[in-house]
Amino acid sequence: MSRELIWLLSTFGGVVVAAILVNRFARADRRRLRRVVALFVLQAFAVGATLLVRELGLEGEPRFQIAAELLRVFTLVNVVGVVLFRVLFPSVRLTLPMIAGDLLVGLGYIAGTLGVLSRHGLDPSSALATGAVVSAVLAISLQTTLGNILGGVALQLDGSLHEGDYIQLADKTQGQIRAIRWRHTLVETGDHTTIVVPNSQLLATNIVLLGQRDGHPAPQRVTVDFHVDVVVSPSAVLAAVHAAMIDSRVENVAHDPQPTCVCTDFDRDGIATYTVRYFLIDPRTKTTSSRVLVRLHAALRRAGISMSSRKVLTPEDESAGYLRVIKQISLFQALTEEELHTLASTMTHVPYATGETIAHQGAVAHSLFILNAGTVEVRTKHDIDGEGPAPERSGVVATITAPNFFGEMGVMTGEPRRADVVAKCDVDCYRLKKEAVEKVLVQRPEIAKALSEVLATRTVELTAVHDNLDAVSRAEQTARERDRIHSSIRQFFGLGTDASG
Repeated sequence: MSRELIWLLSTFGGVVVAAILVNRFARADRRRLRRVVALFVLQAFAVGATLLVRELGLEGEPRFQIAAELLRVFTLVNVVGVVLFRVLFPSVRLTLPMIAGDLLVGLGYIAGTLGVLSRHGLDPSSALATGAVVSAVLAISLQTTLGNILGGVALQLDGSLHEGDYIQLADKTQGQIRAIRWRHTLVETGDHTTIVVPNSQLLATNIVLLGQRDGHPAPQRVTVDFHVDVVVSPSAVLAAVHAAMIDSRVENVAHDPQPTCVCTDFDRDGIATYTVRYFLIDPRTKTTSSRVLVRLHAALRRAGISMSSRKVLTPEDESAGYLRVIKQISLFQALTEEELHTLASTMTHVPYATGETIAHQGAVAHSLFILNAGTVEVRTKHDIDGEGPAPERSGVVATITAPNFFGEMGVMTGEPRRADVVAKCDVDCYRLKKEAVEKVLVQRPEIAKALSEVLATRTVELTAVHDNLDAVSRAEQTARERDRIHSSIRQFFGLGTDASG
């Protein structure tokens, strides 16, 4: 077997090994095997031409032989490059810029070419001189292209920009870098369009690198403005916004650093300007500002603060609306019309936005919530190993849909909240405090028993599904729970001993 065929078979073995490794460990880079295969096919043709010319005794064998050796070197250089840069380096978490890898492969071409020419008695210096002249001519005629190429090399080698970075261009366009290539950089914007930016332009203008500080990932700060009439106390506005943004997290808003709200201006028309500053976890998400505004709107409405002029309801109008709602609640079916009026006159409107926590597990709060519209989830938290390393677990135990009520134990017995209650969507709630219920119970203590019956039935129904209670067990547990709640109500409101049992 001739030496050319032996080299061809050995090169074929290298190509097969590279293909196996890439298909096994770097399937996304399989397209890079096309160049390797193309070079190997050209080498095979050159070897075939060499053997054919030798067999026929024709002139030109050395030229075909040099071509075959050059193509063999180019093929082996590409095989080594693919295995190193696409398989081996990523396996040890070593990332090399694409352009740097291409430069090393190019140096391999040059070194291999000089070696082949020297072995065949050709003077490499003449080739280098000719190449220098050609390079000078190309440099003069292709200044812009070369500027872009050198820009791409500089961007990747100095590490100022990387694929995956989120940047803002000079025209305020924001996007994520998808690829830094020899001539240009691809930037994908939030509306799913791709901008092709020449590398020389990136070097010549100021580029804002979003979501990084000191070379490390960091949340990006964003501001949202809103306006409130100056008759409203700024302290009240700031307190309402702080509670809305801190107590319940907004999706994609960082909790550290915490969101802040400041009053930035009073204009001549009597309007105060407020600015909410928060930090984005992922700057690519474009809907976060909308979520923040929804949360702010609900928080301000809950605090009775309007961001625009609207018809102001009189206390009588509000009380009539509250009365219509409270009549739908089963807990108060035993109350008279006058007693319902007493409760309705003290209720307050408290809307919540999606994701807000309305009640916190373990908190002591003497108020009950009446759900007028929307749905909430009841979630309990449990730490299986106390202060151990295992994380706290949370799960949904019930879903409550309007019209309904929750948080009843806080107002009726003073017990801490047994679970978190979270708004599953935008919900409309009314808050009823202990003082209102106390007015009714002091005047007619006997209704405490009817209230206890409703509360006990509701409590057992919520737990019966999880405990798999049959009808008899459910009735027995309801009776025990009714007596316990009845006793707690009388003790909490100081109603004395229940003579009726």
